Amino acid sequence: MTLEQQDKQYVLQTYTRDYTNFVKGVGATLYDENAKDYIDFAAGIAVNSVGHGNEKLVAAICEQARNIIHISNLQVIEPQAKLAQKIVELSGYDMGVFFANSGAEANEGAIKIARKYGENTFDKKRYKVITLEHSFHGRTITTVKATGQASFHVPHFSPYPEGFSYEKTIADVYGAIDDETVAVMIELVQGEGGVQPFEKEEVQALAKHLKEKNILLIVDEVQTGVYRTGEFLASNLYEIEPDIITLAKGLGGGVPIGAVMTKHKTTLSAGEHGSTFGGNYLSTAAGMAVLEILQPLYESGELGEILIYFTQKLQDIATRYTQFFEKEVGLGLMRGLRAKTAEIQVSIIKNSMKEGLVVLKAGRNTIRFLPSLTISKNEIDEGFKRFENALRSL
Repeated sequence: MTLEQQDKQYVLQTYTRDYTNFVKGVGATLYDENAKDYIDFAAGIAVNSVGHGNEKLVAAICEQARNIIHISNLQVIEPQAKLAQKIVELSGYDMGVFFANSGAEANEGAIKIARKYGENTFDKKRYKVITLEHSFHGRTITTVKATGQASFHVPHFSPYPEGFSYEKTIADVYGAIDDETVAVMIELVQGEGGVQPFEKEEVQALAKHLKEKNILLIVDEVQTGVYRTGEFLASNLYEIEPDIITLAKGLGGGVPIGAVMTKHKTTLSAGEHGSTFGGNYLSTAAGMAVLEILQPLYESGELGEILIYFTQKLQDIATRYTQFFEKEVGLGLMRGLRAKTAEIQVSIIKNSMKEGLVVLKAGRNTIRFLPSLTISKNEIDEGFKRFENALRSL
C-alpha cells in the first residue's frame, strides 16, 4: 500500500492534498523521500516561524520532554507563566493571557470574554460581534459563523450561533453598531481573504470610536502575530491598543499553541473557561524558545533586512510579470501576488511544486508567501529563481 493509498483509506478526506512526502527540513528547505529539495515559502501556513530543525527550538522541546510534557492546569506551570510574561512585555500592553491549542480556540475565548463583558458592563446584555467580509476566524461552529465568507456557512453544519454580522469595509462598521453590539473583530491583514492589509488611519479611527462607545476591539493576530508583519504584533505596527488579541500559528514554531490576551483580566471567573492541553509544559517551553530566537533578530535589525529583501524580490516579480499578476499585496513576511484569474493562481502553485518551491493559495486569486522569519537570503534567491521557472512554464 502506498502512502497515498493509506491516507485515502484511513484519513478523513477533508483536505485536497499534494502527496509529496517530506521527510526532513533544514532552515527554509524541505527534503522529500527521494532527497529532492524544496524551498519552503509557506512555513506550514505561517507556523514554522523559526524554520525547520532549528537547534535552539529542538533543544528546548527535547529538554522539556525529558522532564515533564504535561500536567493539568490545576497546578501552576512555570513555562506557562514565563511565556505569558514574555508575551505581555513584548506587546507593550497591560494584559493577561489564556493559553489554548489553536487560533480557533483562542478566538472562541475572545468571543466568550466579549460576551461576559457585554453582560457585566451594560444595563441590557450585549452579545453581537461585527466582523468583516473576507475575514477568517476558525473552523469551529462559532468561529466559522464569525468568518465573513459565505462559502464557509454551508447548511450542513447549521444552525449556527446567533450574534454575528459582516460588513464590507471598516467604514461600514460604524452604521452597523446597535445597542446589542459588544465587539468588533478584525484581522489587520486578512490572510485567507487574500493577504489584504487595512489602512492604518482607518483602523486607528475605528479603535478610537469603539473606545468612546465602550465597545471592544478584538484583533485576530493568529497569522499576523509574533513578528510576522515586522513588529511583535500587527497591532503595534498600526499603533492601536486592542481590548483583546488572539495569537497562535508562529508562537510555537510548529508545536500547537494558541493564546488570547486581554486588558479585561478579571472578566472570566474560575471555571468559566479552560483547556486540558492549553499552555502545557511542552507548548509553552517551545513558545519561549521561539521568542528567544526571534526577539534578538528583531532588535538587531536582521529581521527588518530580510523583510525588505523578500519584499523587493516579490515586487520585482509583480513588475515584470504583469501578464499574470494584478499587484503585490501584504506586509512584512505575509505577502501575496494577486493573480488575474483563479486558473493562473492554481497553475502557478502546481508549477511551483514541480520546480521545488512551496507556496500557498489564498482568497481573491492570491498566491500567498509566508516563509519562516529566519529564512536566509540564499534561500530567498533560490526560491524566487524557482518561482520564475514556474512562471515561464505556464
